[in-house]
Amino acid sequence: MNRFQRPLTLLAATMCLALAGCGRAPTFDILGSFFPSWLVCIFIGIVLAALVQRLFVRLGIDSHILVPVVVYPCFALLFACVLWLSFFR
Repeated sequence: MNRFQRPLTLLAATMCLALAGCGRAPTFDILGSFFPSWLVCIFIGIVLAALVQRLFVRLGIDSHILVPVVVYPCFALLFACVLWLSFFR
């Protein structure tokens, strides 16, 4: 192998791996407008986190949470990531 072929081969292999994830855009049609799926997952995650907060208040767990400003956004992120992985892998 030529001393210039090895870096070019490595670069070509790296580019192929980097572009492998660009197969399709993760969007879907809602009332004629295409939305990115991550945006919908975040919105649903926020709604589910709000429902968890109401459930915690009803059960009396909310008063035991020390830093709710961190806990509830983490719930929203958890739900958004689980939805993304479940439906769009």
